[in-house]
Amino acid sequence: MVVCTGNICRSPMAEIVLRERFADAGLADQVVVDSTGISDEEHGNPVDRRARAVLIAHGYPGGDGHRARQVAADDRRDLVLAMTSAHARALRGLGPVLYRSFDPDAVGDLDVADPWYGGPRDFEACLAQIEAAADGIVDHVRNVLGNARLTQNS
Repeated sequence: MVVCTGNICRSPMAEIVLRERFADAGLADQVVVDSTGISDEEHGNPVDRRARAVLIAHGYPGGDGHRARQVAADDRRDLVLAMTSAHARALRGLGPVLYRSFDPDAVGDLDVADPWYGGPRDFEACLAQIEAAADGIVDHVRNVLGNARLTQNS
């Protein structure tokens, strides 16, 4: 589960990118990816039009059917990916990991930049940060799944 503030920009963008990457890795039938927000202010809203535009421009689905929802205390997942350190603090009971911690080239501030107050260039930068960490997340999950299979077969 990927978590940002309102669940209309960063987290649904990451959800869509990760679904595509897991499908490309042959893991789509083994992994469920979803997204939420720490706030309920956007509850029920679709993917932000600017996020949708940048996704489509880069060959991804536009998030049709997505409706923002707030994370709930009973949302337990094997991996909770927080977009910022503030989100991680809000989610501490769910054991979050910073999304960008899977980007091998990320240094210093590991927050995924919030494009909400910016323009197209900010959404492009946000998508680039999301894509840069996506393969690391896929590799991590592949390793976890492989280790689970080894444990089951032992």
